[in-house]
Amino acid sequence: MAIIEEISAFLQKGRAKNVKALVQQAIDENLDPKAVLNEGLLSGMMIIGEKFKNNEVFVPEVLVAARAMNAGLAILEPKLVEVGNEPVGKAVVGTVKGDLHDIGKNLVVMMLKGAGLEIHDIGVDAEPAAFIDKAEEVGADLICMSALLTTTMPNMQTVVDELKEKGLRDKYIVMVGGAPVNESFAEQIGADYYTPDAATCAEVAKKAVLAN
Repeated sequence: MAIIEEISAFLQKGRAKNVKALVQQAIDENLDPKAVLNEGLLSGMMIIGEKFKNNEVFVPEVLVAARAMNAGLAILEPKLVEVGNEPVGKAVVGTVKGDLHDIGKNLVVMMLKGAGLEIHDIGVDAEPAAFIDKAEEVGADLICMSALLTTTMPNMQTVVDELKEKGLRDKYIVMVGGAPVNESFAEQIGADYYTPDAATCAEVAKKAVLAN
């Protein structure tokens, strides 16, 4: 299985070309696509996530690792579809209305992908209804909201309130994050989880979906 370990190692270094070539080689050698995904791409990304959480690597390293992961995924995805690989769960991710910041959100998207979730990214400045409509459309497990401005934080509350009004609150795990957000705010608005960074978000999201 040396090739799978190499995929993980090159991914951690952000070497997209090498990752792509090795994933192709793994497919040509008929290695199990799920093993390539879980033990190669995802395990490499989770190691980067852990290092990011411990301040051993920083945003640029995470971004290049994620780019390498996406390069490998692009080649692997058709094979995963063939073997019927089911994602751990589905998440709708976006930055709330009035907020145009996307670096944090993009990191969360990458880490959630790294945790084996299927992601539906609705972008920035997302209307409350957009989170709910997309979640209903794709049959999501999680709704993940990000904010970087204190002025846009109340829009997280609006999404939770609208879920309640529609009788959908219990259907979804609601997660919030972003620089001004904290645990007490999450409790106050009735969200299920607050996480301080993208790597923790991925860990908590995966546990929450599996426990649900």
